[in-house]
Amino acid sequence: MKSTTTEATSFASMLAILFIGLKLTGYIAWSWLWVLSPLWIPVTVVLAIAAIIFLWYKWPTKNG
Repeated sequence: MKSTTTEATSFASMLAILFIGLKLTGYIAWSWLWVLSPLWIPVTVVLAIAAIIFLWYKWPTKNG
């Protein structure tokens, strides 16, 4: 039996690598916060959605 593995690189990680390369070569003068934003923005979106779902189910209702 032959085993194969595929590795997929997300768009966000490829964009982060591009931004890091541009920052290190001096083509962009952004702060590191924005250079690394493709890595933290998806995490922030997921956490925000999780918080909304949590609050939706835990919020007390007036009907009981």
